[in-house]
Amino acid sequence: MAAENVTWRESEPDRRGFERTPVAIFGRCLLPNKLEIPCQAINLSPGDAAFVVAHPPRIDDHIIVYLDHVGRLEGLVTRLFEGGFAMRLEGTARKREKIAATLEWLKNTDPFDPRDSRRHERLEPQNSNSMLELEDGRTYPIQIIDISLSGAAFATDVRPAIGSRVSLSGMKGIIVRHFPEGVAMEFHSVQQRSGLSGILDS
Repeated sequence: MAAENVTWRESEPDRRGFERTPVAIFGRCLLPNKLEIPCQAINLSPGDAAFVVAHPPRIDDHIIVYLDHVGRLEGLVTRLFEGGFAMRLEGTARKREKIAATLEWLKNTDPFDPRDSRRHERLEPQNSNSMLELEDGRTYPIQIIDISLSGAAFATDVRPAIGSRVSLSGMKGIIVRHFPEGVAMEFHSVQQRSGLSGILDS
């Protein structure tokens, strides 16, 4: 169809060839300059998707994304928005069918509810005072609101960009959400309950 040949620009309205499903799926984006950065898909369809990243690419950049539970995606950046970008996905009909099947599975799987990407019980620490370390080594005092095996939310005056790499008590992860009181991070890997004892029991 002719619409498939349209090149979207940042100034043009948002046009979607497929109905997108809200998601909260983490992955990594490979930019044309070979830079690899963390990202989070916030909506996805068999033909297009939107991501939040710390360093948005440029319009018409060809991007490769490795997305948890979905696999490799690639296509052209069609639109930029504050904190992220949208892209039109390339692929065969079989690939689109696979994405559609994965989305149907995600819709029926509560742990991937896009309203809260943390998949484990939230716990309140005995001592909420801690330090957040940024990728460049700077540290800032924070107050942990709650923590789980897969992430944490904390009150802070510093708001690292979504996608920023940070460390909390040696647990590395990325910033995934801002809210009025502070920010939330997702750990790179699920922690053991014993690994949280220093925060929960102190």
